Amino acid sequence: GLDIDRNTDVDTLRREFRFLHDIPFDVPVVGTIGELKPLKGQRDFVLAASEIAKTHPECRFVIAGKDNSANKKFRRELRRLVKVFGMSERFLWLDWVDDTAAFFSAVDVFVSPSHSESFGLAILEAMARGLAVVATETDGAQELIGGNGTLVQINDPVGLAAAVSALLSDAERCQAIGEALQKIAAERFSVDRMVAATESLYSEITAGRRRAA
Repeated sequence: GLDIDRNTDVDTLRREFRFLHDIPFDVPVVGTIGELKPLKGQRDFVLAASEIAKTHPECRFVIAGKDNSANKKFRRELRRLVKVFGMSERFLWLDWVDDTAAFFSAVDVFVSPSHSESFGLAILEAMARGLAVVATETDGAQELIGGNGTLVQINDPVGLAAAVSALLSDAERCQAIGEALQKIAAERFSVDRMVAATESLYSEITAGRRRAA
């Protein structure tokens, strides 16, 4: 279960993160987080970013995650691709994020471009923070978001870009989606909800044993 904390000082965390990483306070930021590997879809994220930049040239992009391969080949490939698009100054690369609260507070739209995702803890964290989410139609994303967010086809960077750009162009819809997803996270995946469900299960089991005895 997640701690759904609506009292977090998001504005302060947002300013601190952006100040630390030299990101202007008034520009949109799109981010993704996860281990750097092809299955996680960061290549599609970069390709989508090149399209988003055409309609939102001020937008910045954050990729957080470690490349755990021996030679860090995939990370170098991603950075070369960003350079080819002439977008190096618009990208922030973070190897590891100890405090995800600051990351999610600084981001306007969270993207999960995975090609396969059984659950999607990063998606759930973004939901708990009240962020609008654009995700590929993996099993995990469909379970968590359903029809309450923006789902796009897997391995479709153009569709990914269109969905993100639409949210960046409609602040009210972006906020409404974030609030709806936060409500889902609180109702289905909060610590209180998980504790209550676990206690209920234990009560059923122990009651059944007493009857059997």
